[in-house]
Amino acid sequence: MARTARVADIPSLGTLNPAAGNLSRQVMRALREAVRKGELRAGDALPSTRLLAAALDVSRGTVLGAYEQLIAEGFLIAKPGSGTCVAPTLPGPHRAESPRSSKPRGASEREGHPGLPEPAASFARIAAEFRPLAPVPFAVSVPMDLTAPADVWRKLGNKVRAKGPGAPAGYGDPLGARPLREAIAHYVRMSRSVRCEPGQVIVTSGTQQGLYLASQVLLAPHDQVWAENPAYRGVTAVLESTGHRETMVRVPVDAEGIDVEAGMAMGPHARAAFVTPSHQYPLGMPMSMARRSALLEWARTRHAWIVEDDYDSELRYQGYPFPSLQGLEPERVVYLGTFSKILFPSLRLGYAIVPDALVDAFCGARVLMDRHPPNADQYVLAAFLAEGHLERHVRRVRNVYAAYRAKLIETLGALLPDDLAWVEPGDQGMHLVLWLAPKIDDRFVAAAAVSAGVSVRAVSPMFSPGTARPGLVLGFGGFGHEQMVEAARRLSAVIVDAAKRYLR
Repeated sequence: MARTARVADIPSLGTLNPAAGNLSRQVMRALREAVRKGELRAGDALPSTRLLAAALDVSRGTVLGAYEQLIAEGFLIAKPGSGTCVAPTLPGPHRAESPRSSKPRGASEREGHPGLPEPAASFARIAAEFRPLAPVPFAVSVPMDLTAPADVWRKLGNKVRAKGPGAPAGYGDPLGARPLREAIAHYVRMSRSVRCEPGQVIVTSGTQQGLYLASQVLLAPHDQVWAENPAYRGVTAVLESTGHRETMVRVPVDAEGIDVEAGMAMGPHARAAFVTPSHQYPLGMPMSMARRSALLEWARTRHAWIVEDDYDSELRYQGYPFPSLQGLEPERVVYLGTFSKILFPSLRLGYAIVPDALVDAFCGARVLMDRHPPNADQYVLAAFLAEGHLERHVRRVRNVYAAYRAKLIETLGALLPDDLAWVEPGDQGMHLVLWLAPKIDDRFVAAAAVSAGVSVRAVSPMFSPGTARPGLVLGFGGFGHEQMVEAARRLSAVIVDAAKRYLR
């Protein structure tokens, strides 16, 4: 099918002034002004003379005269059968500047806006930190081939969207579609020992939205809050941007997880703790049972809240995953999960399971953010869960990733000397941490890796100031063995070059 040219809307033409005379000239000036403002661009198709005349309430001859003159000047061109459009190459006096500069946005551009609010600058820095990595090794969670959802997802989608409840409709429940909330409640009860009812489930656009909602609902402006050190940057960025930059307490993490005694000494008045107990991000270890008990006792005695990000809990390669914290203390724990990682990131569906007392508060906060989650994929996912497809998919992904992880560790061990780089021990998840020798700048390595066609993230920004260690987060999901071996070679060469630079 032939592509239809876009017909430009020209709101700047406004209305003409008959008292000023020569309406054709007014139309010509208005068209040139529209190009100058960027509302018309080279190649844009114009309305027909009949349509534009009706819109401006003038005779067709008036518009026809303006078009003919601008065609004669080379400003417009007429294509037989396609109408009239702005010339691809405009004459010099009429060339419009792009409304956005083509140069990268950075400090120099911000300096040109002295009135820019501090929050705007802060959010701009966050945007720079969270730019997506290219979908090449070792970007985290890029499902493909064996790790992508099977054809059953497509078939369910076609069925549900065609005539079922997933067809486009009106506004939905801010908590999410009831069938999906019921399916999630059943799934987490069976797989993660979570104690909940469907009424406690809030469908989100992913864990990131759940973290933001929790920060809004649980914390007053000057409340202390615990965050792990190191931690997922999405957590600390949320707390910083919601007014807790000064009251956030970075509690150290060791081989057993968050150090609760250190947290009580550093932040004795904290109202909430944001933790990743099943698979600490980025280090990878699970929280020990002793630390779990201590954290829950702290929450009970201090009437504090725990926000449990159940990161990568499905992907433990040896033994069974630890049960959730929520199942041990459902009245003090907000439990967050997502399907975006295990299925595909663009799905953007996750969930928050909250105590009964907090359901209305989370619902209200959700309404102010985006009213309700998109409907169609909720019903597809509900069917995917209810028919048992997710469990089969997780088993398949777990087997594939276990083999990928073992091969990557073996390859890195063969390519890099132990005193230069080494892998953090762990037995679950979609990524591993490759530590670097202390003086190597991991941000420099990450930037250099991009030039080598490899995607990694630096670990040091995940630590609080003064405590950072250099390392790299390497995802191994969705890439074949040959791809990862070749990428490991290129990354190893980058690390060796960086060592020559920093370890002289």
